[in-house]
Amino acid sequence: MNAQKQNKLSRRDFLKKAGAGAAAIAAAQMFVASPASAGKAPLEDAWGMMIDLTKCTGCNSCALACKEINNLPRTDIVPHKLDSNAYTFVEECETCEVTGEDGLPQQYYVKHQCMHCVHPACVSACTVGALRKTPEGPVVYDADKCIACRYCQYACPFGVPTFDWRSLLGLIGKCDLCAERLKEGQKPACVEACPTGALRFGKRKELLAQARAQIDFNPERYYDHIYGEHEVGGTSVLYLSAVPFTEIGFPEYGPEPIPRYAETVMTATPFTALTVAALATGAHFAFKGRQQPQLAIESDEIGAEESDDQ
Repeated sequence: MNAQKQNKLSRRDFLKKAGAGAAAIAAAQMFVASPASAGKAPLEDAWGMMIDLTKCTGCNSCALACKEINNLPRTDIVPHKLDSNAYTFVEECETCEVTGEDGLPQQYYVKHQCMHCVHPACVSACTVGALRKTPEGPVVYDADKCIACRYCQYACPFGVPTFDWRSLLGLIGKCDLCAERLKEGQKPACVEACPTGALRFGKRKELLAQARAQIDFNPERYYDHIYGEHEVGGTSVLYLSAVPFTEIGFPEYGPEPIPRYAETVMTATPFTALTVAALATGAHFAFKGRQQPQLAIESDEIGAEESDDQ
């Protein structure tokens, strides 16, 4: 009878523990979801960069200036890909068929760097808030918060964040649009270093208006599309081109922001883990509460048997 009563009490205890666990989970879910929600707000008056590929000569002044301003090694070496030592680079488009004003084939160059999405998937995927979208436009990275999970790499639709395998901390590398320079009223280093005017910096909405006017005024020069105006919900880095962007190798995306998928996965992952942990804790206390009275009963029975033997 006593054992049955203890069992009932332990079940009651389990429900109490489970209720407390559910409350803890709800609080934890709010904490986990907060970094992901940082990239949701639309940024109507944010800064942006326009890259006019028809004006790029492939000089790589932008890439070398980026290295210097970010204290990256080998500022005299022109980078050929994005990595922990290069946040931007310029490559020749070998598949692009462009004809110059003289009627002859023309070399065509493409600058690559972080797109600084309006709704960044990397921010949504980061469970610790190491990446965030600032009100000014840049997507910035805080190495002190990073746990090297690399979720941002998996989430980015443009394959931008890089992982430094040589670092003991395993840090992420990416362009931050020279966020510190912006606070001082300066332009990004790459924009300032460009000698041909291929890079322009300003308010995103104004850059879009200028780009649309350029296309309308000179339709023979430009392909009728501003890459980044609508892709994945819009980006702060925009492109003008003489050829279709698929010919350049840019991925095709619709206007739907990608973070909603990343948020679902990344916020559900820790939430599920916390749920399992809380239920396991409740079960542990319930099982422990049930076992202690049972052990006491068994101990009394053993003591009684020993007395009878004596």
